[in-house]
Amino acid sequence: MSTFKRGRVKLFPRSGYILLLVGSLLGFISFSFISVFYSGFQQRPFTGTPEKIEIEFLYTSEKQGWIEDVTPLFKEWFRRKFNIDVSVRLTVMGTHQTVNEILHGATPVAWSPASSIWIPYLNSKWINQGHKEPLIDKWTPLVITPTVIVCWESFYKENNVTGFRKLFNLVKRGVKFKYGHPDPLLSNGGTTATVMEFAAALNTTPDKLTLENLTAPKVLDFVKSIESKAVYYGSSTGFFGKWAAESGPSAIDCFAVYENIVLENSLKAFKMHGNRLIAVYPEEGVILNDHPYVILNGEWIDVWERFAASEYLLFLLSYESQVKAQKHGFRPVNPSVPLNTTIFSEENGVKSEFNVPVLSPPKGEVLDAVFTVWAKVRNPGVQG
Repeated sequence: MSTFKRGRVKLFPRSGYILLLVGSLLGFISFSFISVFYSGFQQRPFTGTPEKIEIEFLYTSEKQGWIEDVTPLFKEWFRRKFNIDVSVRLTVMGTHQTVNEILHGATPVAWSPASSIWIPYLNSKWINQGHKEPLIDKWTPLVITPTVIVCWESFYKENNVTGFRKLFNLVKRGVKFKYGHPDPLLSNGGTTATVMEFAAALNTTPDKLTLENLTAPKVLDFVKSIESKAVYYGSSTGFFGKWAAESGPSAIDCFAVYENIVLENSLKAFKMHGNRLIAVYPEEGVILNDHPYVILNGEWIDVWERFAASEYLLFLLSYESQVKAQKHGFRPVNPSVPLNTTIFSEENGVKSEFNVPVLSPPKGEVLDAVFTVWAKVRNPGVQG
């Protein structure tokens, strides 16, 4: 079994990130103009500088507020920079649904699931459909929000919740509590929570999970024990925050969702119940929902669409856009943007820094197997 290395999390080294941005810009520009004259790709033919470019961006609902906030600004910025009108068609749905849409024929130019754990999964499904090349070979994080365990402060103090293994120990000690997370078949938040439970059962990282150890009796017992305390499986992480804040500690004691859900609901919960919602960063590690931005390797994408999508990426990573992201509860990935510690503070139920491991995603086939094994470990008495 793997052991965890402790230490302060450094999400994105400054030098590496700047190189990434410069490399991305030069790469996309080079690709665009080289392709104009020497295209070896099966793309629509080049017909000269367009007056307007239209792209579809398929992305997930938890960042809808931020994306809708900044996209009109991108249109103005692009027009000033290139004297070309750009139209970004925003298509919003759950992460798992976006994957299914692409596999069933959707043709967006850019895609952003909630977490990069879905990239190997989509590539695996894409290849299994008979395609020779992966649909995705590179991606860039847009914003960060970790999957955390959210507790009512009274429950946290009474039981010293530190992670999933602590929840398992509470079950074995006969401590009564109510737990929950979204359905992994519907929500990325539910998927990451379930993957973290399986990894904690093996004291390993998600990337070390195998098809064999997912179904080991001790592993199934661990996950099933925690899930036995579940009181609801909803369709989104946002539901849990709103429901918990309104219903109070009698409805649920702890649940696994995104960190930004705490920021959205902790103050409201305290005003209603005199009890705060706080984020626990599991000691076993967190999966960072990095909201990767992907320009798909689809033959339906022409060179100008690819160019506009690359500029949209750079705009979303800009200082102004990343500052706006924090107002919607997301951590910036651009290292030139300081974390707003008036937002990310213990007073708001979260920490500005968390000293736990950052977990790598599982292999695509393992993630697929988790969805199958889920039927064996979920609480059968819970609806939704």
